[in-house]
Amino acid sequence: MSAPTSSLAVMSNDDLSTGAVGTVIRPGDSEWESARRFHSGIGSPAAVIRAAAVDDVRGALRYASAERLDIMIRGGGHSAWGGVPGGLTLDISALDDIEVDGTRVRVGGGAQWGAVAHALAERGLGISSGDTASVGVGGLTLGGGIGWMVRAWGLASDQLVGAQLVTARGDVVEATDASHPELLWALRGGGGNFGVVTRFDFEAHPLDGVVHAVYGIEGDARPIIRVLRDLMTDAPRDLTVTYMDVPAMDPSAPAGASITAVWIGTDEEAARRALAPLASAPGVTEREFGVQEYPDVLLEAPEFDPEQPMPGFVGGNTLLPVLDDETIEKLVSFREQHPASVAFLRSLGGAYGDVSQDDSAFPARDATWFAMAGAFDVPGMLDDATRAQVIEEWDAIETKGSGVYGNFTVSTDATFAERMYPPATMARLAAVKREWDPGNVFCRNHNVKPGPNGHAA
Repeated sequence: MSAPTSSLAVMSNDDLSTGAVGTVIRPGDSEWESARRFHSGIGSPAAVIRAAAVDDVRGALRYASAERLDIMIRGGGHSAWGGVPGGLTLDISALDDIEVDGTRVRVGGGAQWGAVAHALAERGLGISSGDTASVGVGGLTLGGGIGWMVRAWGLASDQLVGAQLVTARGDVVEATDASHPELLWALRGGGGNFGVVTRFDFEAHPLDGVVHAVYGIEGDARPIIRVLRDLMTDAPRDLTVTYMDVPAMDPSAPAGASITAVWIGTDEEAARRALAPLASAPGVTEREFGVQEYPDVLLEAPEFDPEQPMPGFVGGNTLLPVLDDETIEKLVSFREQHPASVAFLRSLGGAYGDVSQDDSAFPARDATWFAMAGAFDVPGMLDDATRAQVIEEWDAIETKGSGVYGNFTVSTDATFAERMYPPATMARLAAVKREWDPGNVFCRNHNVKPGPNGHAA
């Protein structure tokens, strides 16, 4: 990592231990085992700092910048980057305040979406926020955030109207479209490359509940997915759907193929009318249908179990401008050929596509569907030849898309961001990076490197 441009004096280990940067936990300390464990695994950083206030974040970043330490920010703890050894882990999960003023919602950078959804539901409000209650507000929003209201309200980052950010130099910046428009542009999908966001400001929406429906699928899924695709071509924006086919080993959902739908509001009859072509399709059976509070729709993902760790994942995701018959065939065939595999689709379009590609860093605003498929790397089920076959099959699917969603990958490849963003977006992100983090202190992410004179490195 290149030397920081800041002229800050180097802090000693004694300075780091005074509490001016939060609670410092090192290997051998009594809290070390709990501190290095996160939702998705167990990390091996040089140290963990638990920040309880913005000043703690400022001190920790000054130290990391002066000592040339890579830094990994932990909020909800779902990111695979928490498992990369070394560096400094800055745990901001204690910064979880939620303040609601009318429809303006100010959320601490360490908050989780389940808590936010509950706080808003009490006031008849909602923010489109992904699928899982324990996912961090920070990681999801900075990566874009595809959720159940994506067709009506866009991404989580599309609802972002301001942010408080601490830079690598320890400066506190308030970013809005008026004060720092280019920085806020980058925060809407450019990841955690520019600083630690200690507060997110969202514009929420009226929401008195949702209609939640689940349909089981028997037999060949191909014609059913085609019905779903055609239904969503001109469906009301209140409706978002997913298709999922998972093996029994995946804890995220019951085994087999199913379709889940969420309708904004409590009008069951309107939801039934919109879903009628799907509900009447051969092989489709209604499992659930009814009004729920939005927080109750969010999943509770199991935490990492060292006794039963999840296997590796070979595959990927893509943002599809068109879900054509060829892509449907490739996805279903992939799932059929690999017993320990998963296939997933989510409808996009609507408000998601209303945002110009130039107005946020998130790629592929022309996408109408999000697709994901991959095989679990179970010993005895994937040998080298089969693994290569899986990669080849997935690559053929990814080429149909116009971008990759960084929040839905477990890759910690330092070059992965090059697959996520088109060249013009990457160059613009590199210019913002150069202004706010020229030393690339924030590199434990889908990294955008600071480019000379605003050009990608």
